[in-house]
Amino acid sequence: MEIYQTILSAKEKSQKLLAVLIDPEKVALNNLPTFFKKVPQSIASHIFVGGSTDENHQTENVVEAIKKLTQLPVIIFPGDASQISHKADGILFLSLISGRNPEYLIEQQIKAAAILKNSDLEILSTAYILIDGGKNTAVQKISNTTPIEQDQLELIVNTALAGEFSGKKLIYLEAGSGATMPVSQKIIKEVARQLKIPLVIGGGIRSKKQLDMAYEAGADMVVIGTAFENNPSFFDILRK
Repeated sequence: MEIYQTILSAKEKSQKLLAVLIDPEKVALNNLPTFFKKVPQSIASHIFVGGSTDENHQTENVVEAIKKLTQLPVIIFPGDASQISHKADGILFLSLISGRNPEYLIEQQIKAAAILKNSDLEILSTAYILIDGGKNTAVQKISNTTPIEQDQLELIVNTALAGEFSGKKLIYLEAGSGATMPVSQKIIKEVARQLKIPLVIGGGIRSKKQLDMAYEAGADMVVIGTAFENNPSFFDILRK
């Protein structure tokens, strides 16, 4: 079954998904086998690979190594078009609709289109919305855009709806890597209530309690990266 169809199917059945985010700039290839030994016993359903930057061009090497270690779908979560790897299963085709920088609204997408038109990657059109997570994150610096404050609920909801109405397959609310506060339950609940397409939440989730709170509020998929980077044993509390 295609990646997006499995996400839709899970949403219809109220099954919650967990994506483990691997940043090529923060992972050592020789540590991946040990890391992935814990994945099959956990609730992880997808692997995202990417980061705001990839100065050493390690994305392809990391994807290739991961594909040998797991049967879970491996999806590129690119900071820009240079991070595309045809060895993955899919790609989040991101448009940063919370910002007004044309480079991340459409310019990078045009560059990526030239690469993806001859690719077998499943393309997941995704509206990417930055939410203030309490710190100046890498994606904010790279994109040169300002996140939406968490008290701007109406603006967040309308931005998400604009993404859905423009044909996106996923809405991704991102507090940013290493955020000191995740997207609030209030925001997740209201956005989820008004959307018909799957809702992805990322940034600042470091505990089982925060993960459960996001699910309870209506997140269809949660993305966790920093918690695993800092403590691989975090998998132990996320068993099936």
